[in-house]
Amino acid sequence: MKIGELVKHSGLAPSRIRFYESSGLIRGVERQENGYRVYGPEALWTLDIITSAQRAGFTLAEIRVLLPNDQARWQHDELLAGLERKVAEIDALRQRLEESKAQLLVVIDGVKNRPDALACTDNAQRVLEKLKEHIMLNSTQS
Repeated sequence: MKIGELVKHSGLAPSRIRFYESSGLIRGVERQENGYRVYGPEALWTLDIITSAQRAGFTLAEIRVLLPNDQARWQHDELLAGLERKVAEIDALRQRLEESKAQLLVVIDGVKNRPDALACTDNAQRVLEKLKEHIMLNSTQS
């Protein structure tokens, strides 16, 4: 199939498809005498995997390692290890985001609940102290 058909079926821009090809993610592309690229039927399948993996947070380098040389030759152990690594990365990211959220909520509370008689600069110091306490408390619990 030509790139126009691949664009139509994948929803991706031609430049993106060509980038994946030049990056070595799409293999087996032939050139006709007129210079047009001809993609095999596995190209659409490969593009689906690439876009799904990117949505799941995989980088192109990670995808390159996980993609088989052809559809019939998946490296099961490598694929499984890569997927499990990504799950662990997502868990770690989720934990960091939860910690960041908790810290922001401490700051928001300190700003919203400033005592009336307290100057802004003094409140900033009070909020920073509350934040330090929060961080210290959570670091000892970890």
